[in-house]
Amino acid sequence: MAKELTGFIKLQVKGGAANPAPPIGPALGSKGVNIMEFCKQFNARTQDKAGKILPVVISVYSDKSFDFVIKTPPVASQLLEASKAAKGSAESNRKKVGSVTWEQVRAIASDKMQDMNCFKVESAMKMVAGSARSMGLEVKGENPFN
Repeated sequence: MAKELTGFIKLQVKGGAANPAPPIGPALGSKGVNIMEFCKQFNARTQDKAGKILPVVISVYSDKSFDFVIKTPPVASQLLEASKAAKGSAESNRKKVGSVTWEQVRAIASDKMQDMNCFKVESAMKMVAGSARSMGLEVKGENPFN
């Protein structure tokens, strides 16, 4: 018989670094989930992605059991990593803080494809390029869409 789903918890946690401290502990504790069990399972599944911010969606069931899905890192953090910028620009239309190439945009788009709301890599590339522009990053190279 299927378990009854009581709720979802969405968190962003660094890979391999889940601990019961806030924000993880209070979020899981309020739903009655075993915090240490989640931390052990999450850290075991994300050892290879240590230090990267990973979104995770936790499904909580009526018997206080849970399962979770780990998503790919956010586009913004992948863009900052690719451009080697510390953070995005406060005035993205005036001050540029770095640049990425269309090849890097394609790599990020193809990596993030499973979590995005599009069917073609070209559509995902446009979304990633828009995120880069709004962060104050310049997209260099020949635009493949002209």
